[in-house]
Amino acid sequence: MNTITETVETFTGTLRGADRRALRARAHALKPVVWIAGSGLTPGVMAELDRALHAHELIKIHTAAENRAAREVLLEDICRTLGAEPVQIIGKTLVAFRARPGEAPGKTPASARRRKGPRRTKRSFQGAR
Repeated sequence: MNTITETVETFTGTLRGADRRALRARAHALKPVVWIAGSGLTPGVMAELDRALHAHELIKIHTAAENRAAREVLLEDICRTLGAEPVQIIGKTLVAFRARPGEAPGKTPASARRRKGPRRTKRSFQGAR
């Protein structure tokens, strides 16, 4: 029984531009949590990626693949198998996102950052003179 492929839904590719931009900004400060060596996507690596996505939701993956096309295929395979969404490829670093199962589908990272009201300026705190 392969628990990874049976419990994860298929890749849908539903990230909007603003959501992808917000995820790239969040991923900037992250360090890679999984390294993929020359042996590629082994079952152990896939299990570790699944655990990392479950724990962190947004992860960086470092790969040893030299060819850019090979890195793109690698990220597509990871996302298709684990039900994640590709965010970005920077050199040999891949970024993937998978929302936690308990999250509401309407809540997006970009909508969480929106300002609640008008911006207060220095003059608005000083009062009338």
